[in-house]
Amino acid sequence: MALKIFTYKGKTIEELKQMSLEEFSELLPARQKRSIKRGFTEQQKKLYEKIKKANQGTFKKNIKTHVRTMIIIPEMIGLTIYIHNGKEFTPVNIINEMLGHYLGELAQTRRNVAHSAPGVGATKSSSSVAVK
Repeated sequence: MALKIFTYKGKTIEELKQMSLEEFSELLPARQKRSIKRGFTEQQKKLYEKIKKANQGTFKKNIKTHVRTMIIIPEMIGLTIYIHNGKEFTPVNIINEMLGHYLGELAQTRRNVAHSAPGVGATKSSSSVAVK
């Protein structure tokens, strides 16, 4: 069985990394394409510079960010980006399949509520029960 090579819209990762940002945006869905065409915000530009430096080896590989609106581009593949979810930074290893998604999609801001037993005084019968 042959090893399957990952492609995004018919392009390999090496081809995608050689493309400019405008050429890569043409392969993205409409919302992401329009976002890149409008240009990055100031925070996105700072994050993009950190990503470039991390790929050159002049910056640490673990990048912390609050920018959840950044679109995952080919230069990010292989990096660990710590994305803020409102409370803490969630580490995310960027892989091939994440191309074109937003960083915010990968760090959930809500978690499931798991209720335990009711506390003392929660019901009329529980107030008469000894605690210990």
